[in-house]
Amino acid sequence: MNRREWLYGVGLAAGAGAVTHIGVPDAEAASAPKPKRLDLSEYEPKSMLQVHESHVDRAKFPVIDFHTHISVAAKSKNGVELVAERQYLGTPQECLDVMDAKNMRAMVNLTGGYGKGLEDAVAKYDRAHPGRFYTFTEPCYELFKDPNYPKIQADAIAQAHKDGARGLKILKTLGLYLRENITTGKLVKIDDPRFDPMWEACGALNMPVAIHISDPVAFFTPIDRFNERFEELNNHPDWSFYGGDFPSNAELIEARNRVIARHPKTQFVTLHFGNFSENLQNVSENLDRFPNMHVDLAARIGELGRQPFTSKKFFDKYQDRIVFATDATPHGDEYPQQVFNNKLYEIYYRFLETEDEYFDYAPAKIPPQGRWRIYGINLSDQILRKVYNANAARLLQITV
Repeated sequence: MNRREWLYGVGLAAGAGAVTHIGVPDAEAASAPKPKRLDLSEYEPKSMLQVHESHVDRAKFPVIDFHTHISVAAKSKNGVELVAERQYLGTPQECLDVMDAKNMRAMVNLTGGYGKGLEDAVAKYDRAHPGRFYTFTEPCYELFKDPNYPKIQADAIAQAHKDGARGLKILKTLGLYLRENITTGKLVKIDDPRFDPMWEACGALNMPVAIHISDPVAFFTPIDRFNERFEELNNHPDWSFYGGDFPSNAELIEARNRVIARHPKTQFVTLHFGNFSENLQNVSENLDRFPNMHVDLAARIGELGRQPFTSKKFFDKYQDRIVFATDATPHGDEYPQQVFNNKLYEIYYRFLETEDEYFDYAPAKIPPQGRWRIYGINLSDQILRKVYNANAARLLQITV
């Protein structure tokens, strides 16, 4: 018997009337509304909580978005990325319109490719609009099976630097997709020694390495009723790394850490908050171990904002090693929570600059990563300046 039935039964005990064995009149029990079935995808609860709402139209200080994707690799017929060929997702003016409205000093396009594709991206954005765009290069995995690949790739970094690249981007291709025969055979490990000359070249040329090696921990667990990202993974089952020959999140982080340890003169920006925003203690331990490690907050305020007290302490302790980033993609449709627009940046600014409670972490209609909301951490001006621009400027060796 639930509480309502019990209360009803107690009331009837003081009066008259036939009741069922659970204390509810037979007629009322028969006419009671039946529970409704609702598909989870149609469930859009509206919070009844009445709390203060801030509207942060512009960042308090100029912003460098260290993690965007203005251009991406074209794909061959078999789905293999052709990193030397570019597909542009937004024009310079489309980007600049949002940047000027949101007080954004510069965008870093991490996926600039290499060779002719890199040259085109640098010319189209960086050189056409000095100081507003910075482009990173990417490895040439198509040549991975060449016996001279270590030297080829190190030389390619030097050439990319001459062509205007400001850093190197490592997608999770390395560790989760790249195999000994490109798409078949064993997975190539992140700390494979064949890449050592590449990491060293970046250090010698003062080119920071933006490295993405894993995904949310839930992506490595079964897609079942216990998975807090069930909706996301149910919609995109190919995003799951559970089962098969995929390494665990812990194994990926350990391999990345071995790379960072072997190359102390190279600056590594571990994207998506060190790829372990669910466990800030782990990220903290790694930052303490490796002075050449940094983190960006791209696409992880959904995690950081649901642990605001821990997050604020983290920002205070590591204020010199966190860079602002969103993972924004102009005209992107695969990740609606990261579409480059005014709303996206307002949410990030609100998280960093206010003490607002229980608000959406993404512009998407349905929470894209999980059914929770976040809280602002209200950083001090000193920390905001560092996170918004100073830390990124130091890595990029530019002035703001």
